[in-house]
Amino acid sequence: MAHAVEHEYTTTGLNHRKMLMWVFLGSDCLFFGSLIATYMVYRGQSLVGPYPVDIIDVPLTTISTFVLLMSSFAMVQALAATNADNKRGIVSWLLATAFLGAIFIGFQIYEFNAFKNEGLTLGGNLFGASFFTLTGFHGAHVTLGIIWLLAMAVLGAKGRLGSKTSLDVELVGLYWHFVDIVWIVIFTLLYLIGGFDAGPAVPPGG
Repeated sequence: MAHAVEHEYTTTGLNHRKMLMWVFLGSDCLFFGSLIATYMVYRGQSLVGPYPVDIIDVPLTTISTFVLLMSSFAMVQALAATNADNKRGIVSWLLATAFLGAIFIGFQIYEFNAFKNEGLTLGGNLFGASFFTLTGFHGAHVTLGIIWLLAMAVLGAKGRLGSKTSLDVELVGLYWHFVDIVWIVIFTLLYLIGGFDAGPAVPPGG
């Protein structure tokens, strides 16, 4: 349900709904931070393969990353259309954001299946456990965002989104940009830095 703009006098100067969203995103930062830290702690400690260098496809994931970043641009346009009371623009840009997010998920499903065919599983080694847990939770967040975007597009089609209810679109935008930022960190650490890790070094005479 869309909400009209609420003029509130709060100690923070923020609408209470926006404040709750920032609190949620802060807690989610801690959640993803712990998962990323766990991955980095166990990075390169898998005793059996496959190892990142064997299966990580940086060019393919670069494409999916670009798609997700473009979805953030679409989200910005959706908010701009909302503030301009452009009903057609609201629906079009929200659907475009959801569509680009769905493409990203499609890339992730393809990658997961490819890794599984290469022998990498959740319980196969430390790399598999940390990789699938981290990227899987991120994928779940993207999927939730897509559902939220589609719901907002339905509201927009019914004429229930506009400048007076821009906060509704702004909140989903905050969530979506957060998901994109988290992926940039994941992409950098797991693919660009950790994607070339091989097996543990064998000590001399070992």
